[in-house]
Amino acid sequence: MPSTKCQIMKGDRVRVIRGNDRETEGNVLEVIKDTGQVRVEGVNMRKRHTRPSEANPDGGIISFEAPINISNVMLIDPATDEPSRVRVRVEEDGTKERIAVKSGNPIPRPQ
Repeated sequence: MPSTKCQIMKGDRVRVIRGNDRETEGNVLEVIKDTGQVRVEGVNMRKRHTRPSEANPDGGIISFEAPINISNVMLIDPATDEPSRVRVRVEEDGTKERIAVKSGNPIPRPQ
């Protein structure tokens, strides 16, 4: 089931809370909104055997990060370095700001 509301963005630091890579932290490489998945740096590593091609003349085994469900990661609050749920606060001028539920601190947008 695709997730329509997603508080996690490319470049955020997250911690994996379920699965084989539990307690692993990494940066989000890609958010796939259609399927509700994210690719996290160094998490859910898979290997693919490739034939020689023009792009890769030698072929061989390529290691890559496979996507995991977005419900299995938690955003890390930069102020406390702890994972926290996220709330969105709408300012009076209409801008939205992500807020960490545990500490109440704002979470800046990734660069």
